Amino acid sequence: MSEPADFVDRTLRYEGDPGRASAERARTRSELRFYGASVGAVRGTIRDALRRHPELTHDEITALSSELWAAPVFERRLAAVVLLQSRVSLLDNSDLTRIEGFVREADLAALVDLLAVGVVGPLVQRLDPPGRARAERVLGRWAIDDDARLRRAARLALPAARRV
Repeated sequence: MSEPADFVDRTLRYEGDPGRASAERARTRSELRFYGASVGAVRGTIRDALRRHPELTHDEITALSSELWAAPVFERRLAAVVLLQSRVSLLDNSDLTRIEGFVREADLAALVDLLAVGVVGPLVQRLDPPGRARAERVLGRWAIDDDARLRRAARLALPAARRV
């Protein structure tokens, strides 16, 4: 595990609460594991990780997001989303493939929604016209995919991308 991923994982475990983890697992009926860390703790952990590593490049940010997402733990996946939200200015069309994989594996609508509205929408919105057209074609493909999560992401991301 990379140093930034290790820092995030250790901190989220430390911030976790077994009672909260059990309650979230029961409430969501998800297959994901839960540490029981609050959303605020997840956001603060990513903020701290980015302060420790301000030099992270596009490739390092996207690799870290994949590393965090790889474990089926809700707080790690939420941290991956928060990381991408925090550095959406570094993302481009090529990152939609990675995000599509995240959406397909999300397991929870809340993660799909955050990816769509907080990452995909702003990513598409900031692209130049040719890049935006390519991204909107990808979202069009998502909108008719057999996977309900992708359809949901497209439905939420397109309006977010069109906000000015």
